[in-house]
Amino acid sequence: MQPLIELKDVAFGYGKTPVLRDINLHIHPGQFAAFVGPSGAGKTSLLKLILGTLSATHGQRLINGATLQGRKKLRIGYVPQLETVDWNFPVTVGQVVLMGRTGKGTFWPWPSPTDRRMMGEVLEQLGLEKLTNRHIRDLSGGQQQRVFLARALIAQPDILVLDEPTSGVDMRTAENILHLLADLNQQGMTVLITTHDLNAAAAHLPWVICLNRTIIAQGSPEVVFTEKILNETYQGDMLVMRHENMIFVHQRPHGHTYHDLLPNPVLGHTTNTTAPKPVDTEKIVQEIDTMLQGQPVAGENIRDLA
Repeated sequence: MQPLIELKDVAFGYGKTPVLRDINLHIHPGQFAAFVGPSGAGKTSLLKLILGTLSATHGQRLINGATLQGRKKLRIGYVPQLETVDWNFPVTVGQVVLMGRTGKGTFWPWPSPTDRRMMGEVLEQLGLEKLTNRHIRDLSGGQQQRVFLARALIAQPDILVLDEPTSGVDMRTAENILHLLADLNQQGMTVLITTHDLNAAAAHLPWVICLNRTIIAQGSPEVVFTEKILNETYQGDMLVMRHENMIFVHQRPHGHTYHDLLPNPVLGHTTNTTAPKPVDTEKIVQEIDTMLQGQPVAGENIRDLA
């Protein structure tokens, strides 16, 4: 199969600071893949090399087997990290999505009826149709992520590239986003993401690329999520557990507890160590019998015994 995007012996750096080296990578049509690696490993820089917004200092970037030499031949939808977005910019959900139709080659600067129809369709597909006129600042993290996904999809891209799509959202929202991306992939969309969540990658991604300045390994999670490969990728002591066809990845626990680090910690509250008074059930039964016989209870009120 002809790769959609191919990087051959690619290296990249900022000035004299090397960032990536010896990158050889194929992204095939219909693939669903993730880059994983520690912070500073070069994941975002590699995405930008794939997007074409950065130029390699060495090596080749091929699109459909050919060097573009500055000519744009591939439609790429890009979803940035939410942390990079200015949420105070005065723009609505609908306006953000329509930004994906800029540069479509028409004479008029305002949205056409076709643009608005496509906006409505993609918002409905992502469950955002009721939020068209809402300010993006007023949305939840999951809704904001879907808005930028809609902006990418309305451009009808050949490949969808997302930088940390599950960052900054809760576990349930992250799960929903990954399921949505899997659905898009099932419909034929090529999807490429970066993520720090190894357990989510193991559960959802059929292809994982372990990166730390260079590609350490790539393949299915069953193949590449081993302690040897992850230790080399993260330069740490990783623990990989397998149970009922599921993979769980954790950094190996430290060999100490907070008791070792802080022998006399200041606690946030005190606990009541006084044990509750045991209930004398036999006495209660006797007092109830006395009450039923119409005799007064000596010295105590039955209400106090409850």
